[in-house]
Amino acid sequence: QVQLVESGGGLVQAGGSLRLSCAASGRTFSIYAMGWFRQAPGKEREFVAAIQQSSGSTYYADSVKGRFTISRDNAKNTVYLQMNNLKPEETAVYYCAADRTTLTSTSNYDYWGQGTQVTVSS
Repeated sequence: QVQLVESGGGLVQAGGSLRLSCAASGRTFSIYAMGWFRQAPGKEREFVAAIQQSSGSTYYADSVKGRFTISRDNAKNTVYLQMNNLKPEETAVYYCAADRTTLTSTSNYDYWGQGTQVTVSS
């Protein structure tokens, strides 16, 4: 099993920045890729970004390209999401996820964190 704990959410004004962290514990050696998703009230969960743990290859949703950056620190078993120029419509609960086999934008990840709230005020 892998446990994921997100942190770094909060309230920010439009145009501002936040950095989310996701700390993994447990069988972290089994993780192939990690991703970030978000879910706004009344909407489906959507893909934000993902990173392959060994190579560092990244994958972004079109809506965040150029503004968000996903990175990892394998020594700390932590993945980060740097979010710049945030928009009010990006208010959501942001979830960290880990998968044992695939780098993907689908939500079929093996493990999920509890989420962290990001609120962007206009």
